[in-house]
Amino acid sequence: MSLENQNGSLVTTFHNAVATVQFGHPASNSFPRQLLDRLTAEINSLSLNKDISVIILKSEGAKVFCSGASFDELLQVENEEQGLTFFSGFAHLINAMRNCSKLIVGRVQGKAVGGGVGIASACDYVLATPESAIKLSELAIGIGPFVIEPAVSRKIGKTAMTQMTLAAHEWKSAEWALQNGLYSALHQAEDLDVAVEEFAQKLSSYNPEALFEMKKMIWEGTEHWDSLLVERAAITGKLVLSDFTRKALTQFKK
Repeated sequence: MSLENQNGSLVTTFHNAVATVQFGHPASNSFPRQLLDRLTAEINSLSLNKDISVIILKSEGAKVFCSGASFDELLQVENEEQGLTFFSGFAHLINAMRNCSKLIVGRVQGKAVGGGVGIASACDYVLATPESAIKLSELAIGIGPFVIEPAVSRKIGKTAMTQMTLAAHEWKSAEWALQNGLYSALHQAEDLDVAVEEFAQKLSSYNPEALFEMKKMIWEGTEHWDSLLVERAAITGKLVLSDFTRKALTQFKK
């Protein structure tokens, strides 16, 4: 795998007042830290772009939306400081999406695991396919979805979040995600792109000031997340060093 492939890809395109950001990685669209940082920086940059009012967030390929954190990098974490640094990547991304002045429409074309569920939860509106099952597998590898929990619980509620977390080996269907509020609508795979584009373009035709005020209202009460998510990253960064997690990660990788 080339260095470029190891780091993944990030491409932004523009159509009218809509910016489409596409991320990708050969390992099931997982996130090494560098790709997390690039996506975070892109969201922050687009937040300042006065020519756009809506962001579409999507990933490469047809089968997997995002499989969460890079297992290769997780196995390389050697101390609590490195653990904090790695997991704070997801904290910074979710906070960037939360603080972004633009509404973010998620296009989820396939399965989402762990951090991928967190990213979908940090979108303001999500269109998905019937194949877009979700799973929080963190407990199974000795850690927990601590960083993404506030975003996921805010979307689907603490009870559904608990069900997902404790049933760490179970997939929840796209229909379950729709019923519990993570997804806003389901479309067949062949219709998804058109549906996402039409929704985003319609949304972008509304008063930008009204959209901005709506974004602030949607995320009201989450101001403390700037510190909360980093605190949660420290917890995860400590747990990832345990013998249990080391063995589990190695087993998962095999």
